[in-house]
Order: sequence, then structure tokens, then C-alpha cells
Amino acid sequence: MSYDGTDFSGWARQPGRRTVQGVLEEALQRQPPGAAVPKSVVVAGRTDAGVHATGQVAHVDVVPLPPDTAARIPVDAKGIPDLTRMTGRWNRLLPGDARVLRAQVAAPGFDARFSAIRRHYRYRVSDAPWGVDPLRRNDTLAWGRPLSTDAMNEAARALLGLQDFAAYCKQREGGTTIRELQRLVWRRVDEHLVEVEVSADAFCHSMVRSLVGALLLVGDGRRGGDWPAEVLASGVRDSAVAPAHGLTLTAVDYPPDAELAARAEQTRNMRTSS
Repeated sequence: MSYDGTDFSGWARQPGRRTVQGVLEEALQRQPPGAAVPKSVVVAGRTDAGVHATGQVAHVDVVPLPPDTAARIPVDAKGIPDLTRMTGRWNRLLPGDARVLRAQVAAPGFDARFSAIRRHYRYRVSDAPWGVDPLRRNDTLAWGRPLSTDAMNEAARALLGLQDFAAYCKQREGGTTIRELQRLVWRRVDEHLVEVEVSADAFCHSMVRSLVGALLLVGDGRRGGDWPAEVLASGVRDSAVAPAHGLTLTAVDYPPDAELAARAEQTRNMRTSS
């Protein structure tokens, strides 16, 4: 899926609020009876309010089609549900700021959340003195101070690897803050535009935005290069959290089909024991 998070209160369904999960489940439930009866759509990464996605992944369980319904479901030449046409139906029902890009029958053992081995995010920042291009204001942070990508990359190196990111997470009761941060690289993509690519096996709540916030203070010279690592070592949450709208979930990686079930079981065990 892809969505513009500007007008959503995040991914997860909430009473009285417009969410990505809510509009997607509504579209699925408006299929012919029996085509899909989701109790809940399972997602790879539950994005916060204002966060965007270009490569979100979700799964939903469906039930067998009763004979009086099957004739109303588009099928291909082999009689298998035509998911390309089904995707078209869903997108006609979805609002313009959310789209299903592709759908397929999942391999046995697949779980959008627990089978994932890696998530990728991008955060975009304008350091132009005049702010941000009006056409990019919904997905780019206006910083207003010159940023050094070299300084931010140097500080980021100490944050890589398997570590306890308690200082960069909004902790949830019973949840672990140990994560393997695999990539954290800044680059300048235009005269006044910088982006950071962040990848990890998983992220705890607010982790990406907290890392970005800390590194931006290094990039504009207000903090020394050792400060983000010192915050990490302290274990105390004491860093700036970058606003949500600059963040986009760009991709989710999964193992080969034969390893999906084992990966899901392994991840569930880790989460349960945390």
C-alpha cells in the first residue's frame, strides 16, 4: 500500500478517527459477501499520525467463497480470483490518499508483521533558509539551518548494530527496546534537500523520529558528534523527536517463502519473551 498520512490519525483503527486501517477494512468489507471477511487487517508497521508510506505491507485472511457468491468474483482463466481486478475494485472504494498497489495470494505461513525481517524508512528535510518547497510541505520538514551530512553520518555510525534503543523509543509496557539498526545514512539530494535512509529488523515506537531529531541537532552544529551515542548509552529518553510528516515507510523485506512460517514463529517468541 501507499498512502499520504497527512489526514490520517495513523494506521491503527481508532473510534471516531480516520485511520488507514479503517478505510482499508471498510473497502474490503464492501466486497460481495464471502469474498473477504477480515476480522482485522494485519500490517507490517503501524505508522503514527502524519507518517506516510510508499511500501506498506498488510495481510488479511479470507474465507472460502460460497457457490452463490463465486460467480460475482472476478477470476482469471484458471478460475483463480483475479487480484488485479480486485485491486481495481478496492481502489475505487478507497479515498484518494490511500492506494493498494499490488495484491497476491500469500504463501503458507506468511504474516505481514511477524514474517518481516527488515523495515525501511526515509526522512526528508529542507535546510533552505526560506523553508520548504510548498509542493513538498506535507512530506518534508523545514529545518531552516544549514545541515552537514558528513557530521550526521559520522555521528550515526555509533548507533548502528544490535543495541538497546530505550533512549530513542517511547516505551510500551512489556515491550523490548532492543533492535538491530542496520542502516542510517544521510545524503544531500538537492541544494537545500537532505534525506536519511533508515533500516532495521524492527523499530520501537518513535525510534526513527527520535534518531532523526538527535542527528539534526548534530548536523546544524548545536550538538557535538558524540552526543547521540552518549544519549544511547544513558538509556534515558532525552532527545528531540522530529515531526511525523517528514517520515515515509518505503519498503518491508521478507525471507524466501519456505522460511516465512519459521520467521514468524521466531519473531513471536522474541516478542513474547521480552
